[in-house]
Amino acid sequence: MRSLSYYPAKEEGDITVKQEVEGEAVTVKEEEDAFRVLEEDVTVKEEDYAVYGVKEEEEMTLTSKKEEEEDETGYLGPVSQTHLKASNGSNDEFSHKMVLRNRSLINTREIRNYRGSSGEPQQLHDADEAEKSLSRSEHLNKHLQRSTGKRTHCFSDCGKRFTSSGINIHQRIHTGDKPYSCGQCGKSFATSSYLTLHQRIHTGEKPYSCDQCGKSFTESGALTKHQRTHTGEKPHRCDQCGKSFATSGCLTSHQRIHTGEKSYSCDRCGKRFAASSYLTLHQRTHTGEKPYACDQCGKSFTQSTNLISHQRTHTGEKPYACDQCGKSFTQSTNLISHQRMHTGEKPYSCGQCGKSFTTSSYLTLHQRIHTGEKPYSCGQCGKSFTTSSYLTLHQRIHTGEKPYSCVQCGKSFGRSGHLTSHQRTHTGEKPYSCDQCGKSFTESGGLTKHQRTHTGNKPYSCDECGKSFTTSTHLITHQRTHTGEKPHSCDQCDKRYSDKRHLIKHQKKHT
Repeated sequence: MRSLSYYPAKEEGDITVKQEVEGEAVTVKEEEDAFRVLEEDVTVKEEDYAVYGVKEEEEMTLTSKKEEEEDETGYLGPVSQTHLKASNGSNDEFSHKMVLRNRSLINTREIRNYRGSSGEPQQLHDADEAEKSLSRSEHLNKHLQRSTGKRTHCFSDCGKRFTSSGINIHQRIHTGDKPYSCGQCGKSFATSSYLTLHQRIHTGEKPYSCDQCGKSFTESGALTKHQRTHTGEKPHRCDQCGKSFATSGCLTSHQRIHTGEKSYSCDRCGKRFAASSYLTLHQRTHTGEKPYACDQCGKSFTQSTNLISHQRTHTGEKPYACDQCGKSFTQSTNLISHQRMHTGEKPYSCGQCGKSFTTSSYLTLHQRIHTGEKPYSCGQCGKSFTTSSYLTLHQRIHTGEKPYSCVQCGKSFGRSGHLTSHQRTHTGEKPYSCDQCGKSFTESGGLTKHQRTHTGNKPYSCDECGKSFTTSTHLITHQRTHTGEKPHSCDQCDKRYSDKRHLIKHQKKHT
């Protein structure tokens, strides 16, 4: 048997340990460590990773200080590197021999000689000292199982296997036990590490920073994900379509497109979603909650990403640039959609008419033409719209809000697109040209309408008389001849008109 060295350790105080040895409870006082740690730190995997296998692999240093959770499984006291390597790879055999030898010492009360760090013989005076050595050898066996990843406990409820410390934490999933509470807001957590992460919300601490851009994060896993925006790394690949993702969560959500799985349902309207985050966002359409507010103008948003994009309207930042034409965008999704103009890619197709689109949102809007769905309604006049943005624009008619102003002439507009078109009257820019006659236009809509003069296409037809029109606005104006509606009124004489152009002509009489 390999000889063992005994190193007297500095007194740390008395620790009382109760140990069951062959049916007899023995209470011993530990006044000094049996083994000194030759290398101070033993690196182990973070407790949550051992249990759940969900977090990014992070390493933490386990020092000889006892942690809170260890009282569930027994503290793994300091051991020397000599003991960790003594069996030359045969950890179980070595630990077993240690246990048998120490049990023999306790039962026979045999006195044995050991040599200390000075080389002088020292004695374990009685069976209590031998039991102390037994306790440590059993802890060593537990540690060797933990460090080699050996899983020895099977949880009966779900069949998953864990280390001795892992099974206690895993059980909290089934029991719902959350023993760690935040002293500031009272929120509870299943592990101390989750509580630590949560407390950083209150303290604002972000200890993990990117060495490329300086951005800081509360978790090392979040930093790892962020760094992939610099490297372009996408390690998670879909085995069905080959698309790659930066995070496993994004891959999981993507795979539901293939399976059609929508596990999360709204308890108000029954609509189902593939991800819990999508359900949370959807529920805000019912509650009206907009938790993210701009600190410059006070505007609120349902999503943090929308707030970030909005803040760039104040700063003018456009971090996403097209490598073909140099055009820049405030959002990466806008850049991706723009790049499809160069490639001609339209990956989203309508199952009813076959029309294709560059983005899924355009396809969703198009499908509402077939279904007639208009989920967004005005609280003042009851008019409904296919998109929330159309509703927002409509509400400005009631409020008179015109948030977009021209810096050259001061004219204001209710839509950013109208401001962009207006600014071209100052610059003379006409970026949209007809490939048949060469005529140019300030707006793409103007070019589309013009091209119908060449094709003779009149896609908008009246369902009452069958008359067709080149634009939807002409159709709407025509339909008012059937309904008698006159929505445009003069603010000086209350005369009403079905066509806004007729109102403008009338108002000139007053001036």
